Amino acid sequence: MKRVKREVLWLIMAVLAVDAVFLAVYLVGHIDGSTNLTKIIFTALWTLVTLAVVIRGLARVRSVRFRQTP
Repeated sequence: MKRVKREVLWLIMAVLAVDAVFLAVYLVGHIDGSTNLTKIIFTALWTLVTLAVVIRGLARVRSVRFRQTP
């Protein structure tokens, strides 16, 4: 169970890191003053990257859970 907790913690930290990077890009790049199309593309990219990180993290959690013996 300790390994599962570590993988879940990694997943949370990875999502927070992605959010921090995209938030910094949003603020430094002044995307709030950009066109609507730019905002939509930025939001879609942010969502896709977060989705990729979550899918990878959940796959790791699942593989650890099923490898453990009761």
